[in-house]
Amino acid sequence: MMFAQRNGAFRQLLPAVLALAGTAASFAMTAAPVRAAANGPFYSATLTRPMDGAQKLVQKGLLWKCEGAECFAARDTSRPVIVCARLAQKVGPVARFATPQGELAADDLARCNEAAAG
Repeated sequence: MMFAQRNGAFRQLLPAVLALAGTAASFAMTAAPVRAAANGPFYSATLTRPMDGAQKLVQKGLLWKCEGAECFAARDTSRPVIVCARLAQKVGPVARFATPQGELAADDLARCNEAAAG
């Protein structure tokens, strides 16, 4: 009788334990790229007009490190097209803007560069 009760309790707890283990595993897998991205640049941009030498600039609290036509920055909380537009406001049109997930689509890049014109 005691064994049957213990076995029944185990069967009720097993799905919850497996769900918790699965959640922990999936969180660990999704958090790993964020930690890796935190160690290096998250955004990369190629400017249409290169800057003179190496420069650092801050736009809306985000530090950009630029050398020639290439600029890099850590991750921000805004959408990439917004971050791109802020950079374009400061340095002019952007030829390419990317995150680890890929490059901005052509229409988003055009929206980004509208900020440089205004």
